[in-house]
Amino acid sequence: TINDETVELVQPYFEMEDYTLQHGKKVCGNVAGLLSWTQAMVVFYGVNREVLPLKANLAKQEGRLKIANAEKDKAQAELDEKQAELDKVQAKFDAAMKEKMDLENDAETCKRKMQAASALIDGLSGEKVRWTQQSKEFKSQIKRLVGDILLCTGFLSYCGPFNQDFRNLLLKDLWEAELRAHKIPFSDDLNLIAMLVDQPTISEWNLQGLPGDHLSIQNGIIVTKASRYPLLVDPQTQGKEWVKNKEQDNELQVNS
Repeated sequence: TINDETVELVQPYFEMEDYTLQHGKKVCGNVAGLLSWTQAMVVFYGVNREVLPLKANLAKQEGRLKIANAEKDKAQAELDEKQAELDKVQAKFDAAMKEKMDLENDAETCKRKMQAASALIDGLSGEKVRWTQQSKEFKSQIKRLVGDILLCTGFLSYCGPFNQDFRNLLLKDLWEAELRAHKIPFSDDLNLIAMLVDQPTISEWNLQGLPGDHLSIQNGIIVTKASRYPLLVDPQTQGKEWVKNKEQDNELQVNS
C-alpha cells in the first residue's frame, strides 16, 4: 500500500536531526525499531519500484522463452525426423555406391582376366611350333639318355685322378668310340657339367672358394656326386678351403 505520496509525507521526518536510531533508543527501544522500520520501508519502496518492472519484464521474457523453447523442440523434432530420413537415404546411397564400386572392380578384374587370357592364347598359338619341336627333342633325348648316363657314371667313377686333357681323351676318343661301336645312342654335344649340376649350385661353390674353371667344377661334382670318399691331391689347398667352407654348417671336424 506504500505509494509516492506516503513516501513524500514522511520525508520531513527523515530530515529532522533527532530522527535517527540512536535518538530513538534513548527514548524507547520500540520507538527505535519503528523508526528503523519506516526508513527501511522507504528504501524498500525505492528499490521495489525499480525491481517490479524488471520482474514483470522477466516474467514476460520467460513466457517468450517458453514459447521459443517449445518452437525449438518442435523444430528439433522435425529436424530429427528429417535427419533419420536422410540417414536412411544416405545408407541406401552408400550401399548403391558400394555395389557400383564392386561391379566396377569385378568388371575391371574380368577385363584383366580377358586380356590375360587373350595374351595367353596368342602366346600359346605362337608356342605351338616350339613345343612341337621341343617334344621331338625330348623324344630324341630319351633315346640318347642311356649313352649319356653311361658317360656321366664313367666320368664319376674313373676320371677323378686325371687332368683335363686325359679326361677329354677318355670321354671323347675312347668311351664315345665304344658307344658308337656298340650302337648305343648318346649326345654328341653332351655337357657333363650341365648334366650333373645346376648353375646356382656352381655359383654357391664359387662363393665357398671353389675356382670357376671346368676342371675345378668337375672335381667339385666328383666330390659331391660320387658314392666313394674322394682323395684330394691339393697342393694349393684350394680344395681343402672349399670343403671346410662348404661343410661349415654341418660341424665338419678337421685334423690338420
